[in-house]
Amino acid sequence: MTQYRFTLFIAGKTPRSDLAVRNLHRICDQHFSGRCEIEIVDVLENPALAEQERVLATPTLVKSSPAPERRIIGDLTESKKVLVALDVEVLEDSQERR
Repeated sequence: MTQYRFTLFIAGKTPRSDLAVRNLHRICDQHFSGRCEIEIVDVLENPALAEQERVLATPTLVKSSPAPERRIIGDLTESKKVLVALDVEVLEDSQERR
């Protein structure tokens, strides 16, 4: 099975950052069943990495593996749009829980 690597860039402990982190974990739990690695980077604590990765807005989610790299900006609330934008393959039997 394909393994995914996601990096979520946030700016401090804000409600929007917290929402993005929760949504990313929810998406991974629902659609990837242990097939993803998540790294959370606070650009206030690590501005050099944000600059190196050319992150201009937060929250920004970067899918670095498998190629090609994809990016999406926002709080990741709309799971289906996130999955389409990241061009990811989800488990066939996964369904959105509401």
